[in-house]
Amino acid sequence: MAVINCPGCSKKISDKAKTCNHCNLDLSELDSEKIAGINHVNLINKTQRLMNYSFIAMLLFCGGFLFMFWDDVQPGGWQHTLAMVSTFIGFVMYIIIRGMLLFTKRKAS
Repeated sequence: MAVINCPGCSKKISDKAKTCNHCNLDLSELDSEKIAGINHVNLINKTQRLMNYSFIAMLLFCGGFLFMFWDDVQPGGWQHTLAMVSTFIGFVMYIIIRGMLLFTKRKAS
C-alpha cells in the first residue's frame, strides 16, 4: 500500500482508496485525461492566486510611494516612515511573487 497525492487537492491518500477523504473526489472513474484536466485547472488556480497577490503588492508599492509625495510628508515623521515601509514591502513582495509566477509557468510547460 503506497501513499500518493490526490489529483484534486494534492493531499496524501492511499493508492487503494476509492474516494479522497479530503475533497471527496471519486478516484475509481479517473483516467489520464481527467487527471490532466484536473492538474490544468489546479495550475490555472495557482497562477490566478499569484496574480492576485502580485496586484496587492503593486497596490502597496504605489500607495506608499504616492502617499509619500502627494501629501507633502515631512522626512523623519511617522507618516514618512510608514510610506517608506509600505513602498519597500510592496516592491519586495512584487519581485518575489513575480519570480514565483515565472517558475510556476515555466514548470507547467
